[in-house]
Amino acid sequence: MANNRHTIILIQTSQNRATRTFKDFDSVTQAMDGICAMYERKLKELNPAIRNLSYDITDLYNFIDGLADLSALVFDSTSHAYFPYDREWIKQQTYHRLKKLAH
Repeated sequence: MANNRHTIILIQTSQNRATRTFKDFDSVTQAMDGICAMYERKLKELNPAIRNLSYDITDLYNFIDGLADLSALVFDSTSHAYFPYDREWIKQQTYHRLKKLAH
C-alpha cells in the first residue's frame, strides 16, 4: 500500500537553529495526523481556558507557514531511498487527510 511509507517530518519552529527536531511516523497519514496534533497542542497552549477548540484549514496553513522550516522525507520501497517533500506538499496532504476525516 502506497500510504504505509515511513515518513520523517523535519521541523524548525523558530529562527533559532536549536529548535530543529524531527518526528518519525509509520505512514504519510500518521505524519499528517502528527502535524495536526502539533497544531492542536499549540492551540491548547495559547487558549488554556477553552475546552473545545476548533480550526479550519486556513488556520492550519497559517501555523504551517509560520514555522521556520518544515519538510518531509518519505520512504520509497522501490528505490530504497527517502524522497524529500516541501511545505506545500505537506499542506496538500493535510488538506486531503482532513477532508477524508470530515466524510
